[in-house]
Amino acid sequence: MNTFALILLIATVVTGAAFFYDFFKLRPKRKLNKEAFLKAKPDADKKELKKLMEPTGLLGQIASLFPIILFVFLFRSFFIEPFRIPSGSMMPTLLSGDFIAVTKWSYGIRDPLTNKTLIETGKPERGDVVVFKYPEDTNVDYIKRVVGVPGDEVIYRNKKIYLRKACTADSCDSPVGLEVEEIGTYSEESFGFAENYILFKEKLGKVNHEAMINPRAPEFLQYYYRQPGSTLSSWIVPEGHYFVMGDNRDNSRDSRFWGFVPEEYLIGKTIGIWLSFEFNNGPDDILPSFIPSSIRFSRIGGID
Repeated sequence: MNTFALILLIATVVTGAAFFYDFFKLRPKRKLNKEAFLKAKPDADKKELKKLMEPTGLLGQIASLFPIILFVFLFRSFFIEPFRIPSGSMMPTLLSGDFIAVTKWSYGIRDPLTNKTLIETGKPERGDVVVFKYPEDTNVDYIKRVVGVPGDEVIYRNKKIYLRKACTADSCDSPVGLEVEEIGTYSEESFGFAENYILFKEKLGKVNHEAMINPRAPEFLQYYYRQPGSTLSSWIVPEGHYFVMGDNRDNSRDSRFWGFVPEEYLIGKTIGIWLSFEFNNGPDDILPSFIPSSIRFSRIGGID
């Protein structure tokens, strides 16, 4: 159950009830008062007449919120929902402090409360950046990139992805390493030590995107999800599920560690960044650390 969607639905029903009660019960009375006022004061100006027709009291204030709340509920449920990136697991594609726009129609029109698909519109493809309910705690939303679709075999060895696309009745290819091109390096300080990353371009399906690895970081193979019947660091994606990974390969808890994303947990497809904040306020700054220090205008736009 989507708690926030439920709250919005309740708010929509309450404000809607107030709106229609006001429209059908109280508005006709205000109209009669307006006509009586016009007879007593024929030269009344438009501002006075408009004020007479405005809803008053608590009920009127609640009713006035209905169009706004209805719009937010429908827009967020069926068109686009905003999300904030809280960590660096999708670096360099998405940074902590990015605010993303996620389409709600890409993978089916869904019931906003239960997330059950009402109308089929499409399926995730390799390379899509998707938001979904975290399988180990469905109260948490996760964002990762789709690497494997149903039937695919995904292999991750020596920090490289190998993919065998789903077999058909006519053919079954061998696993093939994804095309990669090293494009640079990135460094950051962590716990007083410099961490150096290799940046590279990777072709996944129709998408050319950037990703990064830390060549000195261990792979933690002992914590990988072991799929029954498969070897370590190899997974065959079941029907109705997807294999996802973060672009920051050595700083992402993803399908390698907890398995597959069920289709019913999908929320939507990320189409771009609509706002991006930087949080660089330190202990010596006037503003607290949770207040943005700047807006990263250069990051606003679509993503790969």
